Amino acid sequence: MKQQKIRGLHRDLGYFYIGLIISFALSGILMNHRDSFHAEKYTTETRLIVAKVPQESEVTDAYAEELGKKLGVEDKFRRQKLDDGKLRISFEKNDIEIDLKTGKGEITTFIKTPIVSSMMKLHKNTSNWWIYYGDIFGISLISIAITGAIMIPAGKFSFKNRGWKLALAGLIIPLLVLLFV
Repeated sequence: MKQQKIRGLHRDLGYFYIGLIISFALSGILMNHRDSFHAEKYTTETRLIVAKVPQESEVTDAYAEELGKKLGVEDKFRRQKLDDGKLRISFEKNDIEIDLKTGKGEITTFIKTPIVSSMMKLHKNTSNWWIYYGDIFGISLISIAITGAIMIPAGKFSFKNRGWKLALAGLIIPLLVLLFV
């Protein structure tokens, strides 16, 4: 009877969270490769620009927002960043990057990728209720893992005989990455 309850819990949690598991897995894979490509959005236009940029100490959010307007960007300002000799200004649907020495740069206009951007938004959401739902999801994933490990009765493929070795190998790899990468 105990075995049936464990299997039932494992099955029902798996069914309940299948959509979120797939969504988080896919968006996690895409986020892992965000330095190679940005799956959340795609570029629709790139314009070359030349702008007069003041000294780094004079660059503020207000300046960056105003510069965007002067360059024809009518969009919601998000942030600005000085990095590696470049001014990067981020808007909701546009990015501006300008070389501080030459004043040369570009404006990139983009559109959010349907479905993918929504999945990634879920992955990055930090609202209070979503955090608690995420905590419940995390606890449920732990339950799915534990019930999956113990639901196979004693025998050749049980956790006691075989599963612990695979679980240990699965733990060693992330630990090695944490230690050496």
